[in-house]
Amino acid sequence: MQDYQHVPIDIQTNKLLDWLVDRRHCNLKWQSLVRTIREKINAAIQDMPESEEIAQLLSGSYIHYFHCLQIVDLLKGTEASTKNIFGRYSSQRMKDWQEIVTLYEKDNTYLVELASLLVRNVNYEIPSLKKQIAKCQQLHQEYCRKEEEGQAGAAEMKEQFYQSCKQYGITGDNVWRELMALVKDLPSQLAEIGAGAQVLREAIDLYQACVGFVCESPTEQVLPMLQFVQTRGNCTVYEWRTGSEPTVVERPNLEKAPEKVEEDAIDWGDFGVQVASEGTDSGISVQAAEIDWGISLESDSKETGSDEINWGDMAATDLEITVLETGNQAPEGVARGPDALSLLEYPETRNQFIDELMELEIFLSQRAVEMGEEADILSISQFQLAPAILQGQTKEKMESMMSVLQDLIGQLTSLRMQHLFMILASPRYVDRVMELLQQKLKQSQLLALKKELMVQKQQEVLQEQATLEPRLDLLIEKTKELQKLIEADISKRYNGRPVNLMGTTL
Repeated sequence: MQDYQHVPIDIQTNKLLDWLVDRRHCNLKWQSLVRTIREKINAAIQDMPESEEIAQLLSGSYIHYFHCLQIVDLLKGTEASTKNIFGRYSSQRMKDWQEIVTLYEKDNTYLVELASLLVRNVNYEIPSLKKQIAKCQQLHQEYCRKEEEGQAGAAEMKEQFYQSCKQYGITGDNVWRELMALVKDLPSQLAEIGAGAQVLREAIDLYQACVGFVCESPTEQVLPMLQFVQTRGNCTVYEWRTGSEPTVVERPNLEKAPEKVEEDAIDWGDFGVQVASEGTDSGISVQAAEIDWGISLESDSKETGSDEINWGDMAATDLEITVLETGNQAPEGVARGPDALSLLEYPETRNQFIDELMELEIFLSQRAVEMGEEADILSISQFQLAPAILQGQTKEKMESMMSVLQDLIGQLTSLRMQHLFMILASPRYVDRVMELLQQKLKQSQLLALKKELMVQKQQEVLQEQATLEPRLDLLIEKTKELQKLIEADISKRYNGRPVNLMGTTL
């Protein structure tokens, strides 16, 4: 028997309610009685004496049977004046709480309620709070990752903006003004490139001599643009086209893009515009009757030939036809429009200049390859009668001239120069460049705002986690107290045998 008294009673927490009902420690219909007790507790709480201990007992926790016992003990002190000679209290407060305790003790209702509260805390309340805290931690990590992504993305887009500005050769403080300033400096840069082409005299003479010796053809048409730039420099298209320098150069204005002509801004003169037409109303009616053209449209059946048209008092011999110059044609000596641009500014002449540079580069490259190989008898005999300029060349000299050519080609075909040429051809291109660059800045700003939003969300989830963790700690503490109370109560019913509630690891 002594050994039996020390054998523990192990009860699974999930089956605690069924265990109590099966062993007839409580009634199967205990829930209806608990509902009645809760109503009485809610009514009794409304009339309580002012006591710090009672207020602390009633705040922030679920009031169960053992709380009610403590309240009764506290009321014994506050309601001592209402106690009669028979040991009964005339205070309604005491009567209400004593009734609640009595109802709890009926059919051990308090025990099954504590068991129900323990099971709910273990299976639902505590896991739910843990999941919320875990979700807060997960969200915090995700927001941290998005913050880093936003910060890196903002920095990357800003770096792309500055890299693009670097390609254009600007700082990015004021894109329009900086690009237009570059375009203003473009003529001087192209003049330097044109001046740099003067060092190609020997390479051009070498190519002309080779063409004249091998092909036996005239050399005037060999690299005409390069030859012209050798003598005249980066002059105007007018001078290239006419052979003489212009007296006046009217360069186009690049500050503003040409505005569209509105239809209402057209001056129709004295044509007598009236809004009156039959059928389709176009809004414009020209009264031809008000204009005397000097032409009769009436015909006579007896008259034929030129008599059908009345020429007025003008004789046919007096007729003269005068051809007027178009308004766009510039007077002689005035460079206007494309003629006012330099050879390297105008796309057609610039492309010809680059093509001739590449042609000369290919020639020098081929000659350098040929000189690097072992000369055979045929090539030696072939160049015995060649001009002295062809015979006195070396591979190193070819490569040196080719390097100068490649530098000139690189200056004209660089990405920065291409953008400047596009701006020169169409000032509206500056607007597109500004829009593209501003898009990168806007994306950088949006990513920076996203980063700030992620920081704010981190603070929110941290605040929520800081609110949930004390609640979880308090709930675990209360659940452990419930577990001890239930184990002690069941142990008393079995002569002090130890009771273990299994599955309540918190």
